[in-house]
Amino acid sequence: MFSGTFRPKLDDKGRLFLPAKFREAMGDGLVITRGQERSIDVRTSADFEVFTEKFKNASQTDARLRAYGRMLFALASEQVPDKQGRITVTPELREYAALDRDCVVIGIYDRIEIWDPQRWSAYTAEQESAFADIQEEIFPGF
Repeated sequence: MFSGTFRPKLDDKGRLFLPAKFREAMGDGLVITRGQERSIDVRTSADFEVFTEKFKNASQTDARLRAYGRMLFALASEQVPDKQGRITVTPELREYAALDRDCVVIGIYDRIEIWDPQRWSAYTAEQESAFADIQEEIFPGF
């Protein structure tokens, strides 16, 4: 399980140190790609493979599915972290997520997201008021 918030920096080559607590799970490989709300998704290769199977078995006649697949897979990058635990955020993904140097890396159960700090602050401020209300809807009685 991935959880927590970290603030690593991109180096001049677009490399980012994965938080130490995420490195073991990602050590066998990962896929980094476009996420939602202009974030970047990072998933283990095994998790991305399961998702790919679901995508492959879905109806390819659905125009929404084809469009989603184009957006997701076009910028996907398969990687293995280097010995220092770094991954490379491609120039296209850095542009998509408006990443310069500072980043926010968050763990979200089965994946990691990478955000521009200003976008992350704006997103959390916007979502804070709905957080408590959503819990009751999604997990009644919890």
